[in-house]
Amino acid sequence: MPKRNILFISQVYVPDPTSVGQHMADAAEELAARGYRVRVITSGRGYDDPTQRYPARETLGGVDVVRLPFSSLGKKSILHRVAGQLMFLVQAILRGWFGPRPDKIVVSTSPPMAAIAALAVRLVRRSKIVFWAMDLNPDQVIATGVMKPTALPVKMLNWLNRWLLGAVDHVVALDPFMAERLNAKRDVSDKTTVFPPWPHNEPEDDIPKSENPFVAEHGLADKFVVMYSGNHGLTTPLDSLVDAALTLQDDPRLRFMFIGGGPGKAPVTRAIEEHQPENIVSLPYQPLDAIRYSLSSADIHVVLMNEALVGIVHPCKVYGAMTVGRPVLYFGPRPSHVTELLDAAQAIPPEEGGGPIGWEARPGDVEQTAAVLREIAATPPEEIAERGRRAKQLIAGRYSKKELCGRFADIVVEGLDTPE
Repeated sequence: MPKRNILFISQVYVPDPTSVGQHMADAAEELAARGYRVRVITSGRGYDDPTQRYPARETLGGVDVVRLPFSSLGKKSILHRVAGQLMFLVQAILRGWFGPRPDKIVVSTSPPMAAIAALAVRLVRRSKIVFWAMDLNPDQVIATGVMKPTALPVKMLNWLNRWLLGAVDHVVALDPFMAERLNAKRDVSDKTTVFPPWPHNEPEDDIPKSENPFVAEHGLADKFVVMYSGNHGLTTPLDSLVDAALTLQDDPRLRFMFIGGGPGKAPVTRAIEEHQPENIVSLPYQPLDAIRYSLSSADIHVVLMNEALVGIVHPCKVYGAMTVGRPVLYFGPRPSHVTELLDAAQAIPPEEGGGPIGWEARPGDVEQTAAVLREIAATPPEEIAERGRRAKQLIAGRYSKKELCGRFADIVVEGLDTPE
């Protein structure tokens, strides 16, 4: 029997460091390892940095990666984003029509309306579609105040979303809050599976500070490192953390590391330009092969969640922190997926290794944030390490990459004959 073809459509893909692209690559390579013929249609340029160019075609992890020209113009403005997304969708449709016929198409929300390309391909190729909802729009632009719910583009996108949800064959939501929002648009509960994405790094990526080249490079050996790593989006407000860092300049041991990029990094950049604080460091996205070192250099990782965005975006960065055995400092509402994790660890009996895996702070409260940070920095190193150990244990037991990536691959191949 000939091999079954699986097509991924995603504007981002490795080696681009964006989280969605890394998850798509993990899933694609898992399917290729199972013997399926996997092809990816993606952008030929970096998503955050469009000056970054990638090969037009290559094989990565057994996956045939096809990259399209003029399909990412960066994040300079909404117009640049939309133009790049439209050019990508048009090219992806044409490539899908004339390449090998896919039995299944996997599509996410990069770009937000990527499912349109998948449905256009299905119109000609009669493929089934798995829709992996990584975030929700226009919900996100409404929650961040970019557009009003009554705006015509918002109404059009909501109508389009309802149609897309009805048309795809399977929906994967990242948490129960996201599934609830999807079902509020259109009841797709009969074809929706809910489970979170997996951590990009592995448990063995936990590197002691004394052996970590990133620590040596940035002079962190004698510092207590508070880190925010990943996309700095408008959905992750950093203002109170940055302001708290400025008030804590009197503590020479504290170092605040902001690693990554995005429009939400403006408070960090502004603070550095206006105050030149020695305790705040801003770095760009790290290469994929260096992330294990940067994540492991932190003593505690910050996870933020805007209350209005629960169920719209998913706090993926929490998994990276937990996988390298670091506790988390959570800024955000209850309930949310992060509090589900915090509470799950607390619910495990102490004799089985349960207990707290982090701390919580109130978003927008600079004074309370500074007080919590002083408390954390004064916590005995053994307790910090124990909270990190519990976090790592929770990931290994319930949220490992092997387990979750395997479950996603099972959904994709459901109904297909096993390849030779």
